[in-house]
Amino acid sequence: MKLIIHGGFFSESSTNQETKKAKQDALSEIVTLGHEYLKTHTALETVVYTVALLEDNALFNAGIGSQIQSDGKVRLSASLMDGKTEKFSGVINVEDVKNPIEIAKDLIDHDDRVLSGDGAQNFARKNNHEFFNPITAQRQSEYEAKLNQNNNKGTVGCVALDAEGNLAAATSTGGKGFEIPCRVSDSATVAGNYVNQHAGISCTGVGEDIVSNATAAKIVTRVTDGFSLKDACDKTFVELKAFDGFAGVIGISSSGEIYHCDSHPYMVWASFDVNLQVFK
Repeated sequence: MKLIIHGGFFSESSTNQETKKAKQDALSEIVTLGHEYLKTHTALETVVYTVALLEDNALFNAGIGSQIQSDGKVRLSASLMDGKTEKFSGVINVEDVKNPIEIAKDLIDHDDRVLSGDGAQNFARKNNHEFFNPITAQRQSEYEAKLNQNNNKGTVGCVALDAEGNLAAATSTGGKGFEIPCRVSDSATVAGNYVNQHAGISCTGVGEDIVSNATAAKIVTRVTDGFSLKDACDKTFVELKAFDGFAGVIGISSSGEIYHCDSHPYMVWASFDVNLQVFK
């Protein structure tokens, strides 16, 4: 049983080490809770549970405390994929909800598994996801001062390998801040969140770069074709350099290999292996 999570990038323009430490401490706590949950739940259930914990922490740009778009509204995106069934589900630019990853969970058994905008919100209401305003006072203040233009690379994610050898991945984001309303990021696409029976990947960074590189799907495909997880990630990141792409990934292979890498420093992450060791 193994688990790895990320909390997006720590702003390179910031020298606030207290914030970075707070994020790492939060990740350590959440990955510990997630690993404990994994002992009695599937990988799919665990990634939903763990990403919901990340969405509920205002330190991260997902769920509560998400970035505000240029029209003053928060729109959330999240996706979920089950390596066992290879089903993918997600919501794109859904408004007024607390945990978009839980809506993605409810969609995974439907024929129509990726919904956007009003359709996603209507589905959420019909499935007992009540109205919730995710804007915090800090995000509102940042929006009004346009400070969050300098801290726009946040996403959260989780990849898990359960006791039965099944993999799952989940990714959630509040966007980059001040974007054109209803911009679509990588987080609810197979470029940003992908898993099969061989490997699982969750991405963070600049969504457009991750989509252009088809990052998550490309890495998983290479592992499926015989690459190690490290080699698959490293080769994919070489290709990202062709256009100076900004991305970070976390991943687990079916053999239990855990790996993370980024094209720029300061991605925050934590993992928990079967030996109960926490890495930061």
